[in-house]
Formats: sequence, structure tokens, C-alpha cells
Amino acid sequence: MQEIQLNMYHALALGAVMYWLGAALTRKLPALRRFCVPAPLVGGLCFALFNTLLYASGLAVITFDETLETVFMILFFTTVGFTVSIPMLVKSGRSVMLLLALSIVIILLQNAVGSGVMALMGKNPLYGLGCGSISMIGGPGTAAAIGPDLDAAGAVGGTTVAVAAATFGLIFGSVLGGPIARHLIVKNHLREELPEGREHEEDADDAHFTTHSNRFVLGFLMLAFCVGLGSYVTTGLTKLCGFNFPAYIGPMLVAVAVRNLIDRTGRIEFPAAEIGTMGNMFLAIFLSMALSGLKLWQLVDLALPMLVCLAAEVLLMVFFSILVVFPLMGRNYDAAMITAGFIGFGMGATSNAMANMQAVARRYGPSPSAYFMIPMVGGLFNDFFNAAIIALSIGLLS
Repeated sequence: MQEIQLNMYHALALGAVMYWLGAALTRKLPALRRFCVPAPLVGGLCFALFNTLLYASGLAVITFDETLETVFMILFFTTVGFTVSIPMLVKSGRSVMLLLALSIVIILLQNAVGSGVMALMGKNPLYGLGCGSISMIGGPGTAAAIGPDLDAAGAVGGTTVAVAAATFGLIFGSVLGGPIARHLIVKNHLREELPEGREHEEDADDAHFTTHSNRFVLGFLMLAFCVGLGSYVTTGLTKLCGFNFPAYIGPMLVAVAVRNLIDRTGRIEFPAAEIGTMGNMFLAIFLSMALSGLKLWQLVDLALPMLVCLAAEVLLMVFFSILVVFPLMGRNYDAAMITAGFIGFGMGATSNAMANMQAVARRYGPSPSAYFMIPMVGGLFNDFFNAAIIALSIGLLS
């Protein structure tokens, strides 16, 4: 079989084209927009399917240089670190801390269920981590980033398993969130639903901003500094704790420190919008490259264990959200909305969480507190705790 090798520049160009293809398909297919499936996921999987057909036919297989993929991955997670405001977390009070604690509990439960099911079915428990918090609460970005660590630890095809599970989670996180929230609202008589044909109006967020090239340069220089210094932090943490941390953890922590130091001193204006824009770009390219390189043929022997494992994860999320999240968050309308968001980011991504809450809000009205808490916990702080727990779990199960 002929092997077609793409160097890092070819892989970068392919990632850009696959992102464009994914964006075009999500515009054309309403179902993809409804489930908030990311464009890089769509485009990358299209190429992965094409590569799988080549492999199955015995004609050729396409391999990739992953150098730039790793660079874009680290840059993206560093931009996430810049969004963490420690004073905001402190001021947000008991509810945010409680929601954060619940998210940590679900991380532990997802990994326990995943690795337990895989072990019972005679498979490497590391594959269960790939179907656990790596893909569920972590989403496609974390799955693509940490999947290679599963491969290195002995779970061959771990990246493919994790990203496939993340795709499953994206869909089910969207399918379950709204209906479960509606069930809680109706059962507990929390709100009256608007008549058919009417919807609550919501202010649309303005996605545009005014900037200057110097602010983009400043933002990129900050990113470069945090990535460089953060590599030493990651190495130090690995030596201190005795197990491997993902390469992006150090840069994320340095970015948190830099952001909060800037906010504390007030000497310069932090380029938040510019760094956010760069983060979206880095994520798009990183995911497109990572997903294009998936070896889907490695899933054949794991198909049944994966289905059982993912079914168990769905049941876990349903029971945990109804029996734990909703009661502890107050059993009111805000709690129902938080539950919809929790399911969204607990099985997919923060974008799923926001889509779930918006769908419920159109029928029952908005919930400002849910809109504040879910992005903060699901989009910011979870990555730190999830990465640390995953690193520890991989070390224990290797």
C-alpha cells in the first residue's frame, strides 16, 4: 500500500481547506446548525472518511506531520487562559462555586463509568477515558489535544476513539438539554409556555468590534510569551507531580497570571477581543488538522464497547442532571436553565450549552443568572480541572 506523506505545510493547507468545506456544509445543512456541530469537525471528518476509503481499498493511506497542529492547539488553549478572571470568580458567589463543584464531580464520574465499562468488556480502560471526560465534558478540542497521550500510553487509536466519542456527545448534548429542561419546567410548574408561534425576543450579541493592528500585535506577543514561559511550567508540574500534564496546561496558567496582573495594575488595556478572535482562528485550524488525520479504521474492534460505554455516559448525564444538578441549583426556573446548559457542556461544548438555553428561553423566557454562570464554568474553569484529572487518570491506568 502506498503511503502519501504530507509535511507540516501541506497539513496546514489541508486544514484550512477542510475548515472552509465544513463551514460551507454547515450553512447548507440545517441539522448541523441545529446541533451546533462545529465546522472543523464536519470538514475534518469528511477527509477522514475519504482517507478511510483509500485505506480500505488498499490503494493508499495519507499521513500527516503534526508539528503545526500541536502549535495551534497550544495557542488556542493559551487564549482560553486569558479569559479567566479570578476576581470575577470570587465575586460570583456560592452558585458558581457549587456549579463548578458539580462539574468536577461529573468529570470523575464520567471517567469512572467509561474506564469501568471498558474494563468489564475486556478492553484497555484508557479507551474509557477517551469516552469519558476527555470527550464528554472536554469536547472535540480536548479530545484532539489529549488523544495522542492515550496513544502514547498504550491505547492505540485513542485519538480516534476520543474524537468519535466527542462527536457523539455534541449531538446528544444538544438533543437532551432542551427536552430535559422542558420536562423539569412543566413538571414543577416553573413557567408558562408561550402560545405556538410566539417567542421571547432576545438581544442579539454584536459579533463585530473596532480594533487596530497594534492591538493584534500586542495580543500575539502576549500569546508567544505565555507559550514560551508556560512550557517550563508544564515541565515543572510534570516533574513535581510525577505524571504527564498536557502541553497546554503551563501556557494556560501563565496566561491566567498575566491577564489578572494586567487587570490588577491597569497600566495597559487588555486586547480581549483580539485574543478571542485569534483563539477562534487557532481552534478552527487545529481541529481541522487533527480531525483530518483520524484513522477511523481503528474503531472497528472497539465499536461495540464504545456504544455500550457511550450509552452508559448518556444515562449518567440524564440521571445526574435531573437528580443532582436541578435540586442543588435551587429547583427553580434558573435551575432548569442551568440544567440545560450543564448537559450541553457536560456532553459537548459551551456552544451546545448556550444553544440549549436559547432554545428553552424562546419558549419560557431568559435566565440572566444561567447565561452568566454556564459560560464561566463550562467555557473557562473546567479545562483546568479536567486536564489535571485526566493527566492523573492516565498515569494511574497506564
